[in-house]
Amino acid sequence: MGLEQLLVLAMFASFMSLLLLGFPVAWSLAGVGFVFAVIGHVLVEYMAADLWFSWGGTIGVLDRRIYGIVANELMVALPLFIFMGIMLDRSGIAERLMSSLVRVLGGLRGGYAVTVVIVGVLLAASTGIVGASVVLLGMLSLGPMMRAQYNKSLAVGTACSVGTLGILVPPSIMLVLMADRMGTSDASVGRLFMAALVPGVMLGLMYIAYILIAAYLKKDLAPAPKDREPLNARAFIQVFWAVLPPLGLILAVLGSIFTGFATTTEASAVGALGALLLALFNRRLTLTTLRQALYQTSRTTAFIFAIFIGATVFAAVLRGLGGDDVVRMALTGLPFSETGIVLTILLVVFLLGFFLDWVEITLIILPLVAPVVFSLGVDPLWFAMLFAICLQTSFLTPPVGFALFYIKGVCPPGITTRDIYLGVAPFVAIQLTGLLLVFFFAPLATWLPSEIYGGR
Repeated sequence: MGLEQLLVLAMFASFMSLLLLGFPVAWSLAGVGFVFAVIGHVLVEYMAADLWFSWGGTIGVLDRRIYGIVANELMVALPLFIFMGIMLDRSGIAERLMSSLVRVLGGLRGGYAVTVVIVGVLLAASTGIVGASVVLLGMLSLGPMMRAQYNKSLAVGTACSVGTLGILVPPSIMLVLMADRMGTSDASVGRLFMAALVPGVMLGLMYIAYILIAAYLKKDLAPAPKDREPLNARAFIQVFWAVLPPLGLILAVLGSIFTGFATTTEASAVGALGALLLALFNRRLTLTTLRQALYQTSRTTAFIFAIFIGATVFAAVLRGLGGDDVVRMALTGLPFSETGIVLTILLVVFLLGFFLDWVEITLIILPLVAPVVFSLGVDPLWFAMLFAICLQTSFLTPPVGFALFYIKGVCPPGITTRDIYLGVAPFVAIQLTGLLLVFFFAPLATWLPSEIYGGR
């Protein structure tokens, strides 16, 4: 093993070690990058090591790279989409949706869980923030499902897993970051949004199918209520008026992008304004609510950009030490075809999801593997969707599955950590099944973008 390979492996090992010791992600990335920059500089300048590393070409250009990140117009969409999601969380839309849909679907076995899935999909297409969706769905649904004698694992697994759709169903902040990191017009934000639409809805339908089949096969898993209110026309009218606001916002945001009327950044501003108007219409817009939403938006945005800057330092030094060549040789040297290489990457991403958040994987791993995959002739949209669905599972896989921590914070006292793990296991299997479907049937990800935008 050569010096370049040793240094690259040592960088990743050092980063993982600091994470396991509890150090913040952003500081770990930047710290490891700077330390190995010093090591590379010493090896080249004072020990005549056979490296192409240059201090001026890595650390010396960081100011321009970091300025390029904060000056990127596409990144303006991040805080605006985050603000849109937080304001919708406080607008009362989810509560209205839940109460109206339960009246229509609650009489079915598993009807309440199906309602959670439908509300979750609409929230996912409106907010794009996993934490907000998981917490809100858990607060709204776990108590009523427990009172309806639902199985604990099914109840908590449904609320937790459906909330993770927010990272996949557009508009998604993950897809915005992926478009920036992939660096190809074939995988622009608009194309990624279109490509994620069918897989996201497909996963929601697979969740519903699982719930209905499981409830039918096991009668006490999700029993139908005995005191169901009779259905009437008013119940369906209430559903219509409850679904209309979020659906209108979704169409306004995504429609303006797909029709070319607005860029992604401009559409995110439309979404933020729409969320404000919906909160005002529902009489939930107060100065306190606005101040809290702005504060939470600032914190979340600062968290993402701090990791962004740390990842920039890490990636610059990694490339300076030959990391790109090491990754390319490692992948192309595998005794597999293009399909086998893609499967290997997905397996590595899935395993990394047990320990890393999607932000770190997107900012560090994706820029390394994407050029290699594209050079093999793999469709960027297809690969991006496989990567995105794989990342979605990272929210549900312990020990660092963030959705597990979110749902635990709002669980009723009777639900244990074991119930959560057992509850999400079938949904992880469903997500992996969805991943395989997209893998073997690429048009699930590529057909809609080609119809809207034409060609690749």
